[in-house]
Amino acid sequence: MAQAEARPGDARPIRLEPGWLAQLAPEFEKNYMRELRDFLREEKRRGKRIFPPGDEIFNAFAHTPLERVKVVILGQDPYHREGQAHGLCFSVRYGTAIPPSLQNIYREIHDELGLPVPDHGDLSAWADQGVLLLNSVLTVECARAASHQGKGWERFTDQVIEVVNREREGVVFMLWGSYAQRKGAIIDRERHLVLQAPHPSPLSAHRGFFGCGHFRAANEYLAARGEEPIDWRLPPRP
Repeated sequence: MAQAEARPGDARPIRLEPGWLAQLAPEFEKNYMRELRDFLREEKRRGKRIFPPGDEIFNAFAHTPLERVKVVILGQDPYHREGQAHGLCFSVRYGTAIPPSLQNIYREIHDELGLPVPDHGDLSAWADQGVLLLNSVLTVECARAASHQGKGWERFTDQVIEVVNREREGVVFMLWGSYAQRKGAIIDRERHLVLQAPHPSPLSAHRGFFGCGHFRAANEYLAARGEEPIDWRLPPRP
C-alpha cells in the first residue's frame, strides 16, 4: 500500500491506497491540512484522547480502494465513546453495543431484503465490497460529540466526494439527513444514482428512512449496470 507524507495528529505515517493517494496527495500539502495536523498534535500533547486511533483515521480508504467504490454512505462524525469508532461511518468494533442509528439501518435492510439482523456493528464486510463508509469529519475528542467540526476535515472529505464524482461512474450515493444532502450537492446526477432520505437516527427514522428502499434500489441499479450487487448480510460475530 502506498504511503502519504501527511501524519495528522500522529507520529506514524498515514497510509493510503494508491488510487486514493494519486488523487488526494495534493490535499495533504495545503495549508488547511497543515493546520488540521497541528491542531490534532496539540490536542494529543494536551492529553486529549482522540478517536479513532491514528492508524484507523483513514480506514474507509484502506477497505475501499477508489477503483472499487460502488456505493458511498455519508456520515457526519465518528462515535465519541470508548471502543466505538474505527474509521468507518455508522460502524463500531466487535463487542461494542450497536448504536441506535445502526439498529435502524439493520431494521430497514431486514424489512427490504428479509436478511437477518446482525449481532454486531462492524460494517467492514460492506466496505470490503466497495461501500465507502465516509464520515464528513474523521476525528473526534473522547466524550465530546462534534468537537472536531470546522477544523478542516470537511474540506478534505468534500474533495473525496469530488474525486468519486469525477473519477468513477455509476456509483450509488446514499445521503441520509439534511447534512449529508447538502454535502452531496456537488454530485452529478447524470453519472451517478443519488438516494436521499431522512437520517436513520431515532429522532428522524420514522419520517421516511423506514421504507426508503435504498438497499434494494442500490443493488438493482448496480445489477442493471452489470456490477456485482452488495451482499448486505454481515458475517456472524467471530
